[in-house]
Amino acid sequence: MICIPVISNNLADALHDMAEASKFADIIELRTDYIKNVDLKCLLERRTKPVIVTNRPVREGGKYDGSEEDRIALLKLAIQLQADYVDIEHDSVRHLCGDTERRVPTTGKTKLIVSYHNFRETPGDLTDIHKKLSQSGADIVKIVTHANNITDNVRIYSILQQSRMPTISFCMGELGIISRILYKRFGSYLTFASLRTGKESAPGQISIHELLNTYQARRQDKQSAIYGLIGNPVSHSISPIIHNTLFKEMNLNSIYVPFKVDNIGEFIREFRGLDVKGYSVTIPHKESVVNHLDAIDPIAEKIGAVNTIVNKDGQLTGFNTDCEAAIKVLEGVNQASAKSLGNAYLKGKKVAIVGAGGAARAIAFGLKGRQAQITIINRNYERAQSLAGDVGCLARKFDDIQAFDTDILINATPVGMFPNINETPIGKNKLKPNMTVFDTIYNPIETKLLNDAGSQGCIIVNGLSMFVHQAAAQFKLWTGRMPSVETIESIARGKLTNRRSIITNESSFKKNY
Repeated sequence: MICIPVISNNLADALHDMAEASKFADIIELRTDYIKNVDLKCLLERRTKPVIVTNRPVREGGKYDGSEEDRIALLKLAIQLQADYVDIEHDSVRHLCGDTERRVPTTGKTKLIVSYHNFRETPGDLTDIHKKLSQSGADIVKIVTHANNITDNVRIYSILQQSRMPTISFCMGELGIISRILYKRFGSYLTFASLRTGKESAPGQISIHELLNTYQARRQDKQSAIYGLIGNPVSHSISPIIHNTLFKEMNLNSIYVPFKVDNIGEFIREFRGLDVKGYSVTIPHKESVVNHLDAIDPIAEKIGAVNTIVNKDGQLTGFNTDCEAAIKVLEGVNQASAKSLGNAYLKGKKVAIVGAGGAARAIAFGLKGRQAQITIINRNYERAQSLAGDVGCLARKFDDIQAFDTDILINATPVGMFPNINETPIGKNKLKPNMTVFDTIYNPIETKLLNDAGSQGCIIVNGLSMFVHQAAAQFKLWTGRMPSVETIESIARGKLTNRRSIITNESSFKKNY
């Protein structure tokens, strides 16, 4: 189930947001600690969906800073008014479940949720915490912790798998977002989503729009196959909307999520237990992931970089779909010449590649196979020399005047990628008329580098086409089915155009106000 919290600070707004949230949610949480002069009877009488009444104190991350007696009194009132659920903290549950004179007899209508929150970490004694809460007399256990490492989500998953009573559990913070999204797959009783951006009741809470549209949450169940993107950063990526839309259109019970990963070895080791069926791999892990896989496709092994992982019966095999995708893009710049020359179109062309990471490696080896004259340029000259040695080509420094004497210039770095859209890896003065400038960045579609190149009379090529082709190849490796390249491009353009519109409107607002 999906629960939307109402965090309005007055009754009128709370009633409005409750009605709005009821259009999307299965359950509404009334955060009475946010509402001034709360009229609980009025709110409960107006409900059209089941309601959780919560009066969270400051010590547990809430807003209520009054007396404990008054706080508990409101929760007792909620039981008397037959609220569907009442959420009570683990250190206060005795007031509602304890064998004391102050206990309020339940009517059979209200279910009690006993909750534990840790805003600092995911502690090592989760099993003990869950056991203690399970014995409290409540109907549902809730354990919410902060993820300091993406592997903390695996520990939450383990608790949910072991639980014999209804349990709500997930991690807060950016690193815990996947546990919120994968709530059905993990086995959580429910998950929380904000009514809209800016209405979050806890760190890492995504909007109901994103949960339902980007992640297709209604289609998910305990058998859903998990796929995802390994990288850092990953929040800019449009891969989730691409692959989840394709899964829906092809009627595949699968879900794709972002994995923000720092330590690639630890991640691969810990997440084997979740049986993730496939990964996309992006910056900065395309090269380092190779040492943590069970097998490498010959092309990926030659390149020394992986952007796709397939899990077959527990064996993780690495592939590279960047190489073929980049060559398709470059050979499509001048379609008439490429068609007449075939694979010889790039032969003898002078190509300068800026960057020495996984994407640069894939493109360089692809171009080597087409007999192009390649030069690697990187601010870390030693890395440029290392890649050039592997490929068998030249390496030059940024300040070398011959470095940018080229037919084709390729940016294979993340410089200029969203949200740093005003940055460029190459000065405008280095761009010459009729030079082909290819930026592998797809978000934004037209980077500052491409803007500068266009003004200098260059032929410009954005990274969207490369992204589309490599994504299609990934999808086929995972599922055995080839998706429509046109469909992927249409989804991507729609998402990127919408994001650009939002940024433009926000910038305009800031300038005017």
